[in-house]
Amino acid sequence: MHRKVAFLFLGETLLIPHLYPIVEALAAADPALPIELWASTSMHAALLERWSADLPSVRIRRAPGFRTVGDVEGRNPALPAKLPMLARLLPHLARTPVVVCAEQTSLWLPAVVPLKTRFIDTFHGAGSMMARGHWRRRAGWRTLVAAERDRRALIAGGDTPSRVVTTGYVKAAFRQRTPATTLFANTRPVVLYTPHWQAHRSSWWRWGPEVVERVLADGRYNLIFAPHQRLAERAPDLRPFAEGLAGRPGVHVDLDSFAMVDGSYTAAADAYLGDTSSQVVEYMIRPRPCVFLNALGADWKGDVSYEMWGAGEVVETLDSLIPALERAPAMHEGFAAFQARFVEDALGDIGGGAPTRAAAQILMALER
Repeated sequence: MHRKVAFLFLGETLLIPHLYPIVEALAAADPALPIELWASTSMHAALLERWSADLPSVRIRRAPGFRTVGDVEGRNPALPAKLPMLARLLPHLARTPVVVCAEQTSLWLPAVVPLKTRFIDTFHGAGSMMARGHWRRRAGWRTLVAAERDRRALIAGGDTPSRVVTTGYVKAAFRQRTPATTLFANTRPVVLYTPHWQAHRSSWWRWGPEVVERVLADGRYNLIFAPHQRLAERAPDLRPFAEGLAGRPGVHVDLDSFAMVDGSYTAAADAYLGDTSSQVVEYMIRPRPCVFLNALGADWKGDVSYEMWGAGEVVETLDSLIPALERAPAMHEGFAAFQARFVEDALGDIGGGAPTRAAAQILMALER
């Protein structure tokens, strides 16, 4: 096999910031190493081409079944079926020594096909509710995780210690964030509401529309309503509700754009309002007030899955929502130390060194 590395950009746009910084670090570490970026849609390809224009060793390639979409501004497109795409991509990847991915579906290839290719999987998402290892993850050569807590969890689940490597949080080094813009015409505090996409973890189905309406009716806040990118798949009422907010003052609605997943909104907010989305961990990289919504009545105290709820007040009833937002700035001092510890535990290194450590693992895989 020729010496080269392939990166798979086949899934949702939310995966891109977890993967692309490694491309840049690898190109810097070995400028002569051929790097192929396999893209599933024209939107993925447009972003990758723009960012890698000054990286001569990087080549953008269209995966079999590549879909041309009309919007190339970063909106999450309808994706081609991934398993057929992977099956058709297999002959190309079988001739590639190292393949890097950020999702588990691609790991069906090494799990079911005897390959000399070494697959390296980098985790996406963060926090105490993130998904743990599926058995097919163990078919990869290495799994890269942000923090030691994730490494310990995978090993406890049966993974081999030598396979799991802690790198720090790759997304913290993502440089292509949507440029800051003025979303609101006033200086009212900005609240970010990000309900989770899974019904058993989310505040949306029971409280979501009422949460939005109560924040807007209060009139003291600007609201960024940017739920998890996949919520629209599960909640058919979401888009009609969002369309009904168009033109109303004090609210910025985003269900699709790349700003939803590149860290733009977590950086812009003054207060976080949500349930169990891992976005809160990225938000807390710079500690600020949080309010959590226990819409499902979870018995959360002492449950590691809700550990992040130690970062702010937990609202048990809708009538408590606005008072909790009022109290949040004054109460934040009591939560700031927890937030800093939680981020360190959940994300590991956030200083920008994670992509370099990931690139070192890739180069090690090439040499062996």
